Amino acid sequence: MFKTFQTYKLLFIRLILIIAAIEISVHFFKIDLIFTGVFGLFIVFLLIREIYFYVRNFVLLYDKTISSILQNDFTSDFSKHKFNRSYNDLFHLYDTLKNKQNEEVSKDIIYRSILNNIETGIIILQKQDSDWNIFLMNEYFSKQFNVPKVSKWKYLKNQLPSLCEIIEEDDFQEIKTSIEISINEQNKQTFVLQASRTEIFEKDYFIVLLDSIQNVVEKKEKDAWVNLMKVISHELLNSITPIRSICQNLQDLVEQDSLSAEDLEDIKNSVETMLRRSDHLQKFVEGYRKLAMLPSPKKEEIELQHLIDNCLQIMNPLFKENQIEVLSNIAFKRWINVDSQQVEQVLINLLTNCIYAVKNAELKQIIISAEAKENRTFIKISDSGNGIEKEIENKIFLPFFTTRNEGAGIGLTLSKNIIEAHGGYISFKTEEGRTVFEICLVE
Repeated sequence: MFKTFQTYKLLFIRLILIIAAIEISVHFFKIDLIFTGVFGLFIVFLLIREIYFYVRNFVLLYDKTISSILQNDFTSDFSKHKFNRSYNDLFHLYDTLKNKQNEEVSKDIIYRSILNNIETGIIILQKQDSDWNIFLMNEYFSKQFNVPKVSKWKYLKNQLPSLCEIIEEDDFQEIKTSIEISINEQNKQTFVLQASRTEIFEKDYFIVLLDSIQNVVEKKEKDAWVNLMKVISHELLNSITPIRSICQNLQDLVEQDSLSAEDLEDIKNSVETMLRRSDHLQKFVEGYRKLAMLPSPKKEEIELQHLIDNCLQIMNPLFKENQIEVLSNIAFKRWINVDSQQVEQVLINLLTNCIYAVKNAELKQIIISAEAKENRTFIKISDSGNGIEKEIENKIFLPFFTTRNEGAGIGLTLSKNIIEAHGGYISFKTEEGRTVFEICLVE
């Protein structure tokens, strides 16, 4: 405000000087000092000319700056005017908006770079009147569907009619479905289509995401094979390496001319060691075969409480031996359609894990509860152990992963496969310091 007042003050001083020069010139004419009066008028002319150019330059500079701001053109250089303090606020506004635009441009470049490197087809549409324009199409979408980066919806429709027709049928509203698209007249591929609509600053946008199911499945299969091969190679090396070393030692012994009693004892111990490692390998292979050849469930109606009681009866000697308190909090009757033998195996596996979890705990307690919601039955088994460590939470369902020396590492994997074969799922979480495994069965 002070700087604006300074500008007005300068204009006011110039006007006072002009008026004063006119009065003085008139006075000189009255006292017949013609040449002095003419000189005074010349001064008045110079003052008027100076104020004209001052106002003109001031207005032109403001117009140019405001025009640049309105047109988002921040290429102008006003450095030669910055010494004039009258323009400080104007140039401060200009520089602030210029910095904000540079920041937005930088963000836009970064976001577009991220979107272009995502292995998901992305197009963003922007509504203009009654038509849709393509606001953004990432590189993956363009390459995956062999579509040039067009700017109009009608052009995209000519390239991918099957996709555009589905979107138009739903009137550009939220969509989540699968779609088959033929690319370059090749075999059709299946994609997951997800679309959403949003309004930002009174502008309508429609966002479309396309994921190749084939790519997702291949990635999952690859990850599964990598994890499996790591486990298999680890187990094989753990057994083959010592067996090979023992065989080398035995070869050296049998090549001797005579064998002492000590040599015979070494041979006996070596054979026993190889037998133990061979048994371990056999169990490992049998465990893998058990996972790979899981039979389809033979479902039958069974009462939930009866199923739980059968498992507790089987496990009761181990509970007594380890002095574990077991609480069954199932206060309702519920018939479920399952393969009772397979689900019993799942419950026994989970209860066995609970026994090891509470082995060194002060309070040795296992709680079994259940809940029924519409067509779903939830069975929860929790223990008072120390819980599952964060580092291994994402590994506990992997085949052959175990934290016990005597464990085979297939219990939880087998349990997961059985429940999924029944159309349900198994998960775990921590509630009030307790590890809780939850089985969900869907009727």
